[in-house]
Amino acid sequence: MNRQTSIDPATASPVQPAGAAGPANDNVSVLILTLNEEVNLAACLASVGWSDDIVVLDSFSQDRTVEIAKSFGARVYQRHFDSEPAQRSHGLREIAYKHPLVYLPDADEITPPALRDEILAVARAPNRTEVAFHVRSRTMFMGRWLRWSGLYPTWFVRLVEPHRVRFEREINLRTVADGPEGKLDGHLLHYTFNKGLNAWLEKHNRYSWHEARESLRSLETERVDWLAALIGSGAARRRALKTLSFRLPCRPLLRFLYMYVLRGGFLDGRAGFVYCGLLMTYETMIVTKMIEIRRRERGLPL
Repeated sequence: MNRQTSIDPATASPVQPAGAAGPANDNVSVLILTLNEEVNLAACLASVGWSDDIVVLDSFSQDRTVEIAKSFGARVYQRHFDSEPAQRSHGLREIAYKHPLVYLPDADEITPPALRDEILAVARAPNRTEVAFHVRSRTMFMGRWLRWSGLYPTWFVRLVEPHRVRFEREINLRTVADGPEGKLDGHLLHYTFNKGLNAWLEKHNRYSWHEARESLRSLETERVDWLAALIGSGAARRRALKTLSFRLPCRPLLRFLYMYVLRGGFLDGRAGFVYCGLLMTYETMIVTKMIEIRRRERGLPL
């Protein structure tokens, strides 16, 4: 059973019940999920220091994560991690917040002043109807923004009314809102390689197992939505293209060519070339694990 440990709790009012109208407010609360984030957390917390209610939900880190969070005045809770949807749901539904809106940056994301001002303007809006807001991120690598090879613009839900959203899928998390949604003009800065290349490879090695199983399920149960793939927009088009990609030969090479040539990754210079190569490596992990799963099911060694 997962247990929650409260460390240095502060007074907070109950979370607003689902369906309640959100009143205008001068600030927002912040929730950050962590696991061994001492490299990233200080910069992330410094960029949201304008909030008067910061919560860190930690998965029992073994480094200085909790110490850093407390030094910034955050309320820290701990819960054993089982899945990202479960962890995020717990953070929003089982912890009380001072404000109707909760901002959800990842520990390796920085919130620039322009995005901060936009978030606070949303909080102050007296007639707001949206219950969730999408934000674009800029993937940073080797000292530059991966404008072309970073799949920009990709939108993530980062500002929510806690009881009006739910989460789906362990990998490539999907946020489903119970009400109108909006988009913010500002950007997050995503430093996905801050922990080093080994950490990136270890994470994607784990993810590749989920992706391999998803690929096999898709091949067995889904059909390509050609209309969405050709003229769709947003999440529907990305999903259709991903379903199509499961059926293509030479997936790792095609992934590199798509990202580096068709998406213009070559315009990102050396950083773009290296990043597209890493994505090809990730795709190779997925394809190889699909082969392994199929062979294991037939009682054969890899």
